[in-house]
Amino acid sequence: MEHAVTTLPPATSAPRLAADIVAVVREGSGIRLDYTPASLASVDRLIGGIRREQPPLEAVLPALRGFGAYAGQVLVRTAGATWVVIGEDERDRFGQPFGLRTPDGRMWDPLGRAVLRYENGPQDSLQRYCLEVTDWARS
Repeated sequence: MEHAVTTLPPATSAPRLAADIVAVVREGSGIRLDYTPASLASVDRLIGGIRREQPPLEAVLPALRGFGAYAGQVLVRTAGATWVVIGEDERDRFGQPFGLRTPDGRMWDPLGRAVLRYENGPQDSLQRYCLEVTDWARS
């Protein structure tokens, strides 16, 4: 990934990153994120709004990191995923020091997906991503 997030804390802090963005969104826009797949439609809209203003990626990486962690926490709750540290051999592929593993053994990168949502727009929807991961985890 071109814009790897390399200064993240360990995987154990992903829930904290998610909780922080939930608080920021609630205080800043009055939107209550409830850790459901449906709430990711609001996250997609928020990222879309940021994207329309076209700030440099580096300026919005902390928020995107929080949105990605939030999407990951939705997957923890809905797909039985767990946060894991990504080994050195896989870090180039994921671009992050941690990600999610679903019960079927697959690895997922919600933080990277949030960056893609910002860079590419609706085609990389976090809500659709969560639904796809959940479907894969159940099959």
